[in-house]
Amino acid sequence: MLRSAVYRLLVILHLLGATVCVGGHLVLSLVVLPRALAARDPSIVREFESGYERTGLPALLLQALTGVWLALHWVPDLATWLAPASLHGWLIVVKLGLLAATLALAANARFRLVPALDAAGLPALAYHIVGVTLLGVAMLITGVAIRTGGVW
Repeated sequence: MLRSAVYRLLVILHLLGATVCVGGHLVLSLVVLPRALAARDPSIVREFESGYERTGLPALLLQALTGVWLALHWVPDLATWLAPASLHGWLIVVKLGLLAATLALAANARFRLVPALDAAGLPALAYHIVGVTLLGVAMLITGVAIRTGGVW
């Protein structure tokens, strides 16, 4: 088990990363994307992404590192991550699955859609953006469940 001060610091850093990642994608999905779709102008998304990537990618890395450390706090045996026997174990598996889906969608958007982005490709990118946003919110809810023992 982690010492109390270290655990609290990890939670703070993890939440800081979540704030940047989930908050940034909520702004992108709810403010920037509708404006870009209405104007049929992908440069609006590109402009936001170019600024956001400078903080979003380090925040995602921070979340991944602190998330693994926190998961080891809750379920110290890595083998039980693959065959979970507790609620915490199951929630960690869910969170890792959500992370994998997020990374797959984000990589597909970044390396396939964005380089050739034009007005016609904007709707396809919109699905990816909304998907990553919803996955981020789901990861946040799952993280709360890990800490509190459930959502309801």
